Amino acid sequence: MTIKEMRQGYQEEINYQKHMLRNLGYWFQLCTTLSGIGIILIYFFHAKILWLNILGIVLFVLGAFGMLLFGYTGWRGQQNIKAVVDDFSKKIDSLQQNHSN
Repeated sequence: MTIKEMRQGYQEEINYQKHMLRNLGYWFQLCTTLSGIGIILIYFFHAKILWLNILGIVLFVLGAFGMLLFGYTGWRGQQNIKAVVDDFSKKIDSLQQNHSN
């Protein structure tokens, strides 16, 4: 495997992981929206319509849980991208050092 092939492979992996992080961001936004709708339902129907109040509580809890889940997953994904970049730079440095000797 040449350095060019290795660089291309790492670049593809990093681009793929960044794409997946963007997807996680969309899911996080969806959960934020669900939680916001839940808050609105709780606020407007807390004493009027029981089933809308319960629906609001369920949406709020699901949205908050989803935000925690996708937020943590996005944070771990960022750490993973940093680890891949660090691994790549270590390998390149090692190969260039061995090549110059």
